[in-house]
Amino acid sequence: MSPPRNSTSTDDADSDCDSDHSTRMSLDSFTQNTASSRTSVDVSMRSSSPTPSVYSVTSSLRAQAYIQEYGRDLNNYSDVYRLPADEEELQRLDNQYEMFCKALGKYPPSLPAVLADDGFETKAVLDLGCGSGIWIMDVAREFPHCSAVAVDLVPMQSMSEIDDINLGLEHFYGDFNVVHAQLISAGIRDYHAMIDQISHVLRPGGLIDITEYPFYFTGPDKKPIIKPKGTFEPPWTALWMSYANRAISGRGGSSDAALHLPDWISSNPAFEDVVVRDLWMPASPWLEGDDEDTIFWNGIATTLREDMKVSCRPQVICAACLELDEAKTPLYALIRNVYARKRH
Repeated sequence: MSPPRNSTSTDDADSDCDSDHSTRMSLDSFTQNTASSRTSVDVSMRSSSPTPSVYSVTSSLRAQAYIQEYGRDLNNYSDVYRLPADEEELQRLDNQYEMFCKALGKYPPSLPAVLADDGFETKAVLDLGCGSGIWIMDVAREFPHCSAVAVDLVPMQSMSEIDDINLGLEHFYGDFNVVHAQLISAGIRDYHAMIDQISHVLRPGGLIDITEYPFYFTGPDKKPIIKPKGTFEPPWTALWMSYANRAISGRGGSSDAALHLPDWISSNPAFEDVVVRDLWMPASPWLEGDDEDTIFWNGIATTLREDMKVSCRPQVICAACLELDEAKTPLYALIRNVYARKRH
């Protein structure tokens, strides 16, 4: 039986090379630049960052920003976020974006109204942990009257700025009408504090839009499958994710942020009109049937399966890869989107 699209939503969305280079990246080696990227407002117009953390991208920065492990490029700056940051990852993130657009819609329903040109101020959008930058580039194209700023740990594309969110967002306070973040919890030390800082980054009436995953799979009963340390038994995909969950937490990431987002945002006095959308995505195309919904969700699941295999290759254990490819084990991944408005 296939899950209805956005079945637990409280609102509807608008649809639409080997190297052993291991030199640690030092911010002291960067040349700070007040000229912003093509999608950015002028950095010199912002408040000072608590640390010299915002830099424009040059080829020398790109060379220093990466370290190779197991044939993949990883960021050479943060010890918290350890997923790859290379061309293969860029393609994975683009495919993931298209998957989420199909399943959730590109933007929350209120975003166009928030970004409408009111003749009063230049509307501005901030994408935290922008990855390939595909979301912020869509925003820049579709809302050309707005300023669009994309930040990430590493310069994965030329229009991003290098900024470690864990160092604080004070230099962005009061500057943005929309703040967007998607699947960044693995690299965030204190997600609750980040939510509070976003409330100060937003202008009155602004929109916070956060999407996260709790780093576990569930069965058809939607109960988490979290394997204890030392376990070695199927389902192998759930076992792999249980180890990934502990690894993320052990490095200081917020692996459980998705579970707390509704409370963190609802309890913050700055926010109102909180909407929580839970999306249960099959981990592989195991759904049976030939009806429209089953075909749709098996298509989503096929993309999600490849997303998981690419993002953590070669760390994904062989048994988990085989299990995903066989598509016989009924597993779901919970994707949680929470958006809200800042009070006037």
